[in-house]
Amino acid sequence: MSSPELAALRIAYSDISTIASSLEEEDSWLPTRCLGWTVRDLLVHLLGDVQRALVALATPAAGPADRDAVTWWSGTEPTEDPGFRELRTLRTIAGAWELEDLVRTFMETTRAVVALAGRTPPEALVATRGHVLQAVDLVTTLAVKAAVHHLDLVLELRRPGPRTEPLALVRCTLDSLLGHPAPTDWPDERWALLGTGRVPPGGGERRALGAAAARLPLLC
Repeated sequence: MSSPELAALRIAYSDISTIASSLEEEDSWLPTRCLGWTVRDLLVHLLGDVQRALVALATPAAGPADRDAVTWWSGTEPTEDPGFRELRTLRTIAGAWELEDLVRTFMETTRAVVALAGRTPPEALVATRGHVLQAVDLVTTLAVKAAVHHLDLVLELRRPGPRTEPLALVRCTLDSLLGHPAPTDWPDERWALLGTGRVPPGGGERRALGAAAARLPLLC
């Protein structure tokens, strides 16, 4: 696979890796946009998703595909508003990691995912979470999720947000879920935050969305 989607995933994972490798221990306990999650918690969550991707890309599936890069978000992706027990489990795992080991494992695994995706035909069918989709659609969902969590990660870190390529995939996905393009004067980052429920729409934004404002968030 050699595609804009894979290029966006490579950028998304590389940028998160750069942030992670720059963290001091105290940085890893700062809050994120995910309610109750620290930076360290979110990195562990992201690592789990990257490991899932590695398994999926190595798991050829029989067709037909029952999800694509847009419909994946319709009830397939689990909520990221965990209860107390789930959050306690995540915190226990996150606290058990040495930060250096967590960062190294994340970086190694993301590089493996990008390398394996690059050797996988875009139309190849893969299986994950009980569903089948094309490899290029899996890669798109991974880039979207990484970009959104990049925004979550930097809430209180003085680090850059996601770059244009991953954010463009977020915008495209949100527009498809919405059913029409969001106003073109909304920056990609703002629409990403609005469309995923990270921030509430302002008055003008709510009027621009009309009845669709009640459907937010379009993905979590």
